[in-house]
Amino acid sequence: MARQIITTANAPTSPLYSQGVKAGPHVIVSGTAGIDPSTGSLVESTIQAQTRQALTNCEAILRAAGATLDDVIEVGVLLTNPTDFTGLNEEYARWFPSDPPTRYVAKLGADLPGLLVSIRMTAFIG
Repeated sequence: MARQIITTANAPTSPLYSQGVKAGPHVIVSGTAGIDPSTGSLVESTIQAQTRQALTNCEAILRAAGATLDDVIEVGVLLTNPTDFTGLNEEYARWFPSDPPTRYVAKLGADLPGLLVSIRMTAFIG
């Protein structure tokens, strides 16, 4: 099965990884932070704002692959501060109000100044 590299100007980029990869009916979205792609900088320093931007970035990558949030089957979340869990959930629930995908949340091991959250997704286009 051939893989297709997914790229969009509507999400942050890096020369170290692909924004997403589509292989067959699967779309894998790389860990995406709350970075505004138009400025290349982190958005506000609240967990809600960074979660909202990270999910916006993930959604843009999904769209570039021909998928939507409704196709997402798994979400992985890395938090810098576990105490931000409640704030993360406040914003996350707006994006997946019913029948949410599976999810895991873990502590981010890297110490990156200002970064509060990173989100990755797997979607299935059936």
